[in-house]
Amino acid sequence: MAVKDKNPDEPLEEIPLEVEGDRPARKSSSAAPKRQAAASTNVDDAEGYSPPDLGETDDEFDDGRRWYVVHCYSGYENKVRYAIEQRTETMGMEDRIFEVIVPTEEQMEIKDGKRKVVERRVFPGYILVQMIMDEDSWYVVRNTPGVTGFVGMGNKPTPLRPEEVGQIMRRMEADAPVVKVAYKTGQKVRIIDGPFNDVVGIVEEIDMDRTKVRVMVNFFGRESPVELDFLQVEKQ
Repeated sequence: MAVKDKNPDEPLEEIPLEVEGDRPARKSSSAAPKRQAAASTNVDDAEGYSPPDLGETDDEFDDGRRWYVVHCYSGYENKVRYAIEQRTETMGMEDRIFEVIVPTEEQMEIKDGKRKVVERRVFPGYILVQMIMDEDSWYVVRNTPGVTGFVGMGNKPTPLRPEEVGQIMRRMEADAPVVKVAYKTGQKVRIIDGPFNDVVGIVEEIDMDRTKVRVMVNFFGRESPVELDFLQVEKQ
């Protein structure tokens, strides 16, 4: 899975973001360190940190760690993940920031009569970070090149619920690839194989489990259903 790949595709310097200088790792003080305010986003308020409402805990841990959704530049998800991991290590935050993943799943695409399994991002432009949220850990993630903010209300990051995390993880770990077809119910398709080759019909039903499609074709002046494999039709 892409989440295990530690090598970014391109140098991190190429990420088009102007970032503030890092502060010393795990610096503790009664007063928050001064830092230049970043541009506000519709994801969070970059001017400051507010403690999140933690809600339900993960049964596996009771130390306050939660999964948070972080918005980043689309197409830079793996580079941002790598940058957060490096900043976590460099700034000594391993006991606050634990795991960063780019949710992906395998998809089977059918194009030009051929099946091809590809890996696709489940949520383009977003990554998941498991962390104990405090001002220092927030600062490390929020000021990583390519990150535009946490998902939440105002400037308060909102952690995912355990059932939401479980659903995402199961989707990533699914054995069978998700089948993706280029047509939908009600659309015209052309049959490209079999006795009805080159006949145009209307998609009546798509069976993703069996990778079959039922198409209504005009046969001797009457509309008749024909069941075909996904490979036997293409979008008109």
